[in-house]
Amino acid sequence: MRAVLAASDDCIKVLDLEGRLTFMSEGGQRVMEVTDFEAIRGCAWPDFWDDAGAAETRAAIAAARDGKSYRFQGPANTTAGNLRYWDVQVSPIIGPDGRPEAILSVSRDITELRASEERYRLLAGELNHRIKNLLAMVQSIVNQTLRQGDEPIETAKPRLLDRLRALGTAQDLLLSASRHGADLKQLVEVVLAPHRFGARIAIAGPAVALSPKCALAMALATHELGTNAIKYGALSHEAGRVEIAWQLEAGDMLFRWQERGGPLVAPPTRRGFGSQMIEKALGSYLGGTAQTDYAAEGIVLSLRAPLSGLAET
Repeated sequence: MRAVLAASDDCIKVLDLEGRLTFMSEGGQRVMEVTDFEAIRGCAWPDFWDDAGAAETRAAIAAARDGKSYRFQGPANTTAGNLRYWDVQVSPIIGPDGRPEAILSVSRDITELRASEERYRLLAGELNHRIKNLLAMVQSIVNQTLRQGDEPIETAKPRLLDRLRALGTAQDLLLSASRHGADLKQLVEVVLAPHRFGARIAIAGPAVALSPKCALAMALATHELGTNAIKYGALSHEAGRVEIAWQLEAGDMLFRWQERGGPLVAPPTRRGFGSQMIEKALGSYLGGTAQTDYAAEGIVLSLRAPLSGLAET
């Protein structure tokens, strides 16, 4: 039995009816990073939890005293101070008289599972957001291509199909960037190709090689900025322009997206999924700092990122 308990990665504990620790399996001490169980023997189990978790443990102890089982999930630190997420099952240990004489608590570390669920929720939200943006872009491209009411449909049709094909290419790049990386200028040009009506978008900057994760971050951010520009910003007006430029300075890349000639800009009352995604993608993947200025004449996004991190996988 000792070998079985030592082999298990579950934290198996026995508590007295007051919720104090009386036993912890060897495997449990390993996952809880306990170096000396005697130092915590007799400690109240709820003291290892914070806020809602402590309330759950007290409810579990009360249920076990009443002869009932209880289950909950929540975060708690190991004794070394490392945060883990646990799935906890609590059951009464019944004595010879048929009444609970102790409490069994089995905690399983589900930190990785929890992180996977969070990633799935983020990806699902991003996919939903991207589909909505894609439909909005198709509508905007069609409207802008056919804006001249006296132009024969036969003349407008080839341009419309070219722009829709460019949009498809940009979507392909969003997928391939996460696998192969890209040159920054090529990436920006491809992502914004569906919006480049005439000379309304200017792109300039030196060659910068991006790792797969950094290419994906820049593709997502540029895609989102272009979508917002065509829906609400400079590209929603015929006279509007977007200037995109970057330069290298003291080991950093300075990237700037600036809109001009669109509708007057007012700071948003709330930050949507898109703006949060831009900041998170640029900040987390590129290790840089991004700042958005909602100037009245047009939005300006400024990014500073270290060159040393742009090519790292």
